[in-house]
Amino acid sequence: MPSGLLALLDDIGALVKVSAASLDDVPTQVAKTTGKVSGIVIDDTAVTPKYVVGLDPARELAIIFQIAKKSLINKVIFLAPAALLLGFFAPWAIQPILMLGGAYLCFEGYEKVHSMFSSHEEAHDKSAAVEITTPEELEKERIKSAVRTDIILSSEIIAIAYSQVADQPLISQIVVLFCVAVFITAAVYGFVGLIVKADDFGVHLAKETHSPQVRNLGRGIVKFMPHFLKILGYVGTAAMLWVGFEIITHGIPFLHHLVENLEHSLASVPPLAWLAKALACAIGGVILGFVIEKIVRLVRKLFSKK
Repeated sequence: MPSGLLALLDDIGALVKVSAASLDDVPTQVAKTTGKVSGIVIDDTAVTPKYVVGLDPARELAIIFQIAKKSLINKVIFLAPAALLLGFFAPWAIQPILMLGGAYLCFEGYEKVHSMFSSHEEAHDKSAAVEITTPEELEKERIKSAVRTDIILSSEIIAIAYSQVADQPLISQIVVLFCVAVFITAAVYGFVGLIVKADDFGVHLAKETHSPQVRNLGRGIVKFMPHFLKILGYVGTAAMLWVGFEIITHGIPFLHHLVENLEHSLASVPPLAWLAKALACAIGGVILGFVIEKIVRLVRKLFSKK
């Protein structure tokens, strides 16, 4: 009996050592995963500020907090466990799900590009806003819409994070997914909070109680923020197309080899290689998004006729 107990304790000690060794690599895995999902993070950061446009400035941070809270709950309670279960019972499903999410990102990215050259989307948004009669209803609708968009992006983040640690011990997978969920949610919505309150900060600096230099800085911030938000929207759209199509290429060897060969041909100039790859993926994302949009429109017509 004593020898059996000692053997059990030895096994537990060995398991603890293995777990500790795997946890030592968690910061590296989190950093690596964060780099992989940077395009999605940029897009998430770029699209969120629009959900507080036109609402009471005093409610902006509260609304962002509500969206962030729901985003974190979705990642930690639903998406991360779902990824772990799929990885255990149906690992073959991870790549198709990633590709499906990538196709959705391309579709959404193309819709944004199309809306830049068309006033139809803007008219639709205005007509939708007219239907909501109270600020409370508008706020609730904006939060629901933001959470719906965030679920797609969060699913991609968690799926990519899991794909980076699929060969690691279970404890390492759980810790990395949890850390990625918390870190990215805090980073995205913390930065969004700074963005939406930057103009208020500029107004505060522009008050007569401050020195002329400080007032000029405040006015500059107020004038710059609309341009910054517009630029951020363009960057987010480009990132959505680039990341979406790159995810697709990982599941199609022919496309993956084409993109990798393009990058390797310019390897002597790393910034140019990265830019060429990102541009090629963004163009591919626009083309794929265009095709998907036509298919979706055709399906909608067929069902509307029925």
